[in-house]
Amino acid sequence: MKKLLAMLFLLTVIGLIYSQGPSAVKEKGTISKDTIKKDKTNLLPSTTIKDTVFEPNVKYVLYKKNCHASYYADKFHGRRTASGQRFDMHKMTAAHKKLPFGSKIRVTNEANGKSVIVEVNDRGPFVRSREIDLSKKAFMAIASSKGSGSMKVTIETIVKR
Repeated sequence: MKKLLAMLFLLTVIGLIYSQGPSAVKEKGTISKDTIKKDKTNLLPSTTIKDTVFEPNVKYVLYKKNCHASYYADKFHGRRTASGQRFDMHKMTAAHKKLPFGSKIRVTNEANGKSVIVEVNDRGPFVRSREIDLSKKAFMAIASSKGSGSMKVTIETIVKR
């Protein structure tokens, strides 16, 4: 009886998914009309580089090159950081051993050149070989492989002019 109910439930769910049409289930090799419309709007080449962060009123001072970065997220989400704020893995924050709280830094992935600006609000990482812990959002924004948990980065402090 339990097997029959489970099969009936499974068939109902599959039927609902397929009844919603091609927007819910997309096969490989097919292109929807929405994708074509979006591609037509981007016919001109972009003049700005999307993977780097540029602000004209600040100066970037090299702090450290070729250092090891990782991220921390699920276990610490919602807990208090060393600065007193609550850690939110969906914000652009970082943990560093020596930089002062509230300082803004630019972290650049050396493998692909992508960079993010994060605010230091915690102490750590407490692993000798690592220099900085990024929040999950910041890490995933610059990661070349979403499955990795660490990368080589360049850290630059931001000084306002």
